Amino acid sequence: MWPRADKPRSERVEPRPEGRQAAVIDVGSNSVRLVIYRVDGRALWTVYNEKVVAGLGKDLPATGRLSPEGVEAAVAALRRFRAVLDGWDAAEVTTAATAAVREAADGRAFLKRVKDETGLEVRILSGEEEAHYAALGVIAGDPQAKGVVGDLGGSSLELIRLNGTGPVEGATLPLGPFALGAPKPLDVDRVRRAVDAHLAPHAGRFASREFHAVGGAWRNLALLHMQLADYPLHVAHQYEMSRADALDVTRFVERQSRPSLERIQGLSKKRFDTLPYSALVLDQLIERLGIERIVISAYGVREGMLLEAMPPKVRVRDPLIEGCEALTARRGVSPDLGPAVEAWIGGAFETLPPVFGGARDKVLLSAASRLADLGARLHPDHRADLAFEQVLRAPIAGMNHCERAFLASTAFARHSSAPQTPETAMMARLLSPERRQRARALGSAIRLGCDLSGRNPRLLESSSLALRDGKLILSTVSGWEDMLLGEQTAKRAQVLAQALKLKLEMG
Repeated sequence: MWPRADKPRSERVEPRPEGRQAAVIDVGSNSVRLVIYRVDGRALWTVYNEKVVAGLGKDLPATGRLSPEGVEAAVAALRRFRAVLDGWDAAEVTTAATAAVREAADGRAFLKRVKDETGLEVRILSGEEEAHYAALGVIAGDPQAKGVVGDLGGSSLELIRLNGTGPVEGATLPLGPFALGAPKPLDVDRVRRAVDAHLAPHAGRFASREFHAVGGAWRNLALLHMQLADYPLHVAHQYEMSRADALDVTRFVERQSRPSLERIQGLSKKRFDTLPYSALVLDQLIERLGIERIVISAYGVREGMLLEAMPPKVRVRDPLIEGCEALTARRGVSPDLGPAVEAWIGGAFETLPPVFGGARDKVLLSAASRLADLGARLHPDHRADLAFEQVLRAPIAGMNHCERAFLASTAFARHSSAPQTPETAMMARLLSPERRQRARALGSAIRLGCDLSGRNPRLLESSSLALRDGKLILSTVSGWEDMLLGEQTAKRAQVLAQALKLKLEMG
């Protein structure tokens, strides 16, 4: 018995296009940063990230001009970045300057000097553009995002509302730490009144139960909250805080002096002067806008600009599925395997009660199928643990922490029949028993499909998996019964049946 002839070319999964690299230079009020990305379809990967805290905007409230020391530090950083990007096509490099350069009397003179010394043409973003790209960045990291986005920079706060498909309206407010008085010690009462006065006219427009926080200062607050709460997964992107938790951490930071902040492990040393101001702004936003849930986004203006530059047909793809596919494609595995596994197990799993919500279960199954052979080039004695660790902390967008834990558990079960994953306490905290059990079943189903077919996507078409009448039914089309022979096939099928708490029927 021989495998059937190849499917027509039009019906096969086309090879993924080669990824490309893109660089973004962001000249902010506090920092100047170069990030080099690999762009794989809708998926973004940070290849290189370098930041210089120049403090361009720290003198702006007092003088209306850029900080002289900041200008020198920024120009030096940009000269280095230009050297790093030597030989790059200009079309692959995006440059942008935000509030400090936009508002300073000498902002354009600074950009002329940058052009003369580095050749870089830096685009000044308007406040509306900055808000727009910050919101697109949140969508790049989480297409399901809703509510209001807030992007806090050194000099300004951008607020923008999402309508389910993209940003719709925004505002720029002078509520960055430098605009409020940093690096002076925080005068809580005075600054609270100033923040409230700026927010009050906009409270109705931006009232929202859900708030997506963008910016390094608020990421630092989230990392501090993780530490105080003994949270087990130190991944800032999509970290969530309730209203009460966020107010606890913001008010804790507001009360701290610089020496007190310096004693806290894990905080960025460059933010000791500005962090209390950033905390107070978030505190007032929560109170004024009626926020109940805060979600941290590691994506912002830079990623928003990259998302907008993508072709429309790429932009609408799911970043989680794309990211998982790209992660596995780097291993040189057949691009046909993931979609074939998804098709093979999808019908059976659609009959199970959803554990994340029907549409979301389908996306997670698709993403997990793309990870089917993540461990192909890992040592067989360790591939289950290594696949688990890689998925748990992979820089893939489009999933929250619970979904991240689910996919990691699924990747472990794909390579091991052990009943418990690594880091069991973390998994118990992030996943309900029902979700842990479903991850084990999904991973076991992917393992069965891969082993049954010998990782040959076309062979899966000759067999089927079904859940019916309390049974897990594994069968083949006529003439392909030999696929079910072998101790390993029966063992893999039995593990799946046990995970689903069903009787096994093969034939």
